[in-house]
Amino acid sequence: MKRPIDDLPAILDHLDEFDARLAGRRPVVFLDFDGTLAAIVDHPDQVALSDGMRETLRALAQRLRIAVVSGRDRRDVETLVGIEGIVYAGNHGFDIAGGGLPGTARSVGQDHVELMESVGERLSAELTHVPGVLIEFKRVSVAVHYRNVAQGDVAAVERAVDGFRAAHPEFRVMSGKKVHEILPPVDWDKGRAVLWLLEVLELDTPDVLPIYIGDDVTDEDAFEALQGRGIGICVTDPGKERGPTAADFRVRGIAAVERFLAGLA
Repeated sequence: MKRPIDDLPAILDHLDEFDARLAGRRPVVFLDFDGTLAAIVDHPDQVALSDGMRETLRALAQRLRIAVVSGRDRRDVETLVGIEGIVYAGNHGFDIAGGGLPGTARSVGQDHVELMESVGERLSAELTHVPGVLIEFKRVSVAVHYRNVAQGDVAAVERAVDGFRAAHPEFRVMSGKKVHEILPPVDWDKGRAVLWLLEVLELDTPDVLPIYIGDDVTDEDAFEALQGRGIGICVTDPGKERGPTAADFRVRGIAAVERFLAGLA
């Protein structure tokens, strides 16, 4: 079940409700990265985690389990956060490691690497004439960034992505904030990654409260997976419209996310 974001209670104004749901349970926190822990920037390589957010995460990681679940390459987000003891799930949960995971790390869709590389090459060739477009190949996913594309050229990007979607319906295409994410034909997403982590970390028990915080439509799989068993918190972007969400609460911007996490720590 989804609701308009404006209908959700603001978590910082309803901490009593949050505390009531947390009472007697151990929290485990799952966090998106871009737009949740760090501001979205014009180019993915320009992003940076603030010192304040890093210290907040470090303090929180000393007290409870944390996993960062990002659309970025796992090694990229691990470097950007740089805190030991945190689980890092990159490529929308397709690549998971760190945080003392028992056994081996989880890699899903690795046999599709060459296939996804060909997808990236095809889209690069189709969009080579569009200034500002960035095709990011992330081993098991491809991202088409158009934040720096002139408004008059955005239609060309949409046509290329729509054409790919129509020709290859077996792939999953997720449209986020100025980016289209193309995932391989594998039944896996952020929600399944979160549920898998709860299981392997032996946290899939009634005394644990999973909390997921994210800002984009790519986080909806996780919000839906935790409905009825955890708490989803949607980060709102002032001035930007977004469709309905399966989250339980909302929080306004990255600074408010840091305030909430600091309070939880």
